[in-house]
Amino acid sequence: MKNSHLRTLCCLQAACLFFCFSADAAGPAQGSALLKTDILGVFAHPDDETGVASTLAHYALGEGKTIVNSYCTRGEGGGNMVGNQYGPSLGVLREIELRDCLTQLGVRHWYFLEQVDFAYTESIWATLKRWNKEKALERLVRIIRNHRPEIIVTMNPAPRPGQHGHHQAAGVLATEAFRLSADPSAFPKQIEREGIHPWQVRKLYYGGSMGDHQAVIKSTAVIRDGLSAGQLAGEALSNHRSQGFGRMRGATWLQRPRTFSLVHSVVPFMIEERDLFRGLPFKIDDLTPPLILSPATKLPRAAPLKLRFVTRPGIERYKVWAREQFIEHLSQQFDPDVPIVAGEWNDVVLEIGNPGKDLVEGEVRFHLPKDWRVDPIVLPYSLKGHLDIETSVRVKPPAGLPADGSIRMGSEVNGISVATEANLHPVPIGKISRMPDGGLDWDSPFWARIKPLRILPEHNVQGKVDGLQDSSALVKLAHDRAFVYIEADVMDDRVVSNIEPNDIRGHWRSDSVEVCLDPVGGAEDSFSTFKVGIFPFDTVGQVRAARDADANQGPVEETAPGTELISLRTDHGYLIRVKIPFNEIGDDIVSGSRLGFNIIIYDGDKTDAEPGENINESRLAWAPRSGVQGRPEDWGRIDLE
Repeated sequence: MKNSHLRTLCCLQAACLFFCFSADAAGPAQGSALLKTDILGVFAHPDDETGVASTLAHYALGEGKTIVNSYCTRGEGGGNMVGNQYGPSLGVLREIELRDCLTQLGVRHWYFLEQVDFAYTESIWATLKRWNKEKALERLVRIIRNHRPEIIVTMNPAPRPGQHGHHQAAGVLATEAFRLSADPSAFPKQIEREGIHPWQVRKLYYGGSMGDHQAVIKSTAVIRDGLSAGQLAGEALSNHRSQGFGRMRGATWLQRPRTFSLVHSVVPFMIEERDLFRGLPFKIDDLTPPLILSPATKLPRAAPLKLRFVTRPGIERYKVWAREQFIEHLSQQFDPDVPIVAGEWNDVVLEIGNPGKDLVEGEVRFHLPKDWRVDPIVLPYSLKGHLDIETSVRVKPPAGLPADGSIRMGSEVNGISVATEANLHPVPIGKISRMPDGGLDWDSPFWARIKPLRILPEHNVQGKVDGLQDSSALVKLAHDRAFVYIEADVMDDRVVSNIEPNDIRGHWRSDSVEVCLDPVGGAEDSFSTFKVGIFPFDTVGQVRAARDADANQGPVEETAPGTELISLRTDHGYLIRVKIPFNEIGDDIVSGSRLGFNIIIYDGDKTDAEPGENINESRLAWAPRSGVQGRPEDWGRIDLE
């Protein structure tokens, strides 16, 4: 009996050893297998995964997919609603918040491309100029070659109004890396010295709707602990507390389906998808698969005449880039957008081209909204073969602040109609009165006679305004050849002062006035401008200000020491007076100059706000448009008398 027990024990031990050795033989994933990834997300800042968070949870937690995220920056240029960390120290905090968020989403690994998170801009090209694009691409290509993702999900690089330039730049990097990671001539030292190989990602998606080939991913199915992917995403995103995401838990919009636009694919395109992995895995034996760069059905049909409006420089560069990246079919859906000055004649540039070899003659006709004027209405052309010309037409929108208008031009060649159109965005025009000699008296008859610029609730940029008493302003301007004088008389029924003396930055978090001056008038980005955010009162009652999103950011005491500020409480809100030296705005500003100008009124009515809390509820502007604070092209214009 004893021997029988012993034999049984020995058999059990042998079986156990066999099992252990077998498990060890199979072993956990290691080396390249450990790194293999299903989805790579490429974003600009921590919390940028918000728009796709429910989809990441759906695949990571619901389907067991391996997901890796890459972030261009650590978000050190953002605000902080939970402490005083700022700059690199804020980046430390945001990285920890991100780790907690991604862990809950089921994202396995995350990386930073070590680029600087600087001030808000709407320019891709200003962003990439400040960043080290080549280093960022090298790092991203290394991540792709190591992790070999099936899919990249990134942000849309199209320069639409309101789209952060950093977000656009993340999309640019991801799009270029999609192709470069498969190219052995790109960053060859990675292949020669690091033991990795080229890798062709199978699909590239932009978040949101663009083009005709889209995937719609639902997030309502229960996948863990009785919660859906959308609900789990809300739980995870609430970790971004420094950015005000503490209330993201339970957000109903996270339950909505998320849309993705298919940009590149190694499998045939479909109009509608319900799964990002449709058509995958792509079976191939150790070779880079043939790359389907764009759906052939969307390639433009050859026309007998080229007609196009020349738009903003940043959009023109975007279209060139899109053509180089073989996504011209997407950029063609990007309507030209041209800022013009309301109430005066503007030159709108256009191109006419003859793609054929024979002489083409005819005329272009222009069509605009009622009350808009165009000169000429008909433009004749005569073009030799393969000749493109650039010309212009003069357009005058109504005075004031009219709505955007569409300009259409068309022609007919050999019985074939050719037409195109552009959006014209009118910006307001004003003047800066020349002061009499002897200096400024804010209470003088001269100042009283200045006609103010009116900023009304309908000049809304963001949020909701409940009438004139809630938020509005009258703004007066003057100059004396050395200084510009600005007075903003703000109507605000609840003036909130929750910014502490050691926290003078991020003026959008509280009641404030932002003054924007562009010495060239219509600059492509804000880094040649003067932008200052003014808090009428900090928590101890002092007026404070800091330059923001220009080339010299920080408290005005350091960055614009010649600037003088006054703030007074009124029975209807507050009054701000500011005196700014022209030599702090730009060189060669003289009488007769035209400057870009905007003034933005920020309002929040939370009277019990915590110190530093972001209470912004609305933004009004003299020249209103989404994201206008980072796009000087859309600021108004002012002429110095």
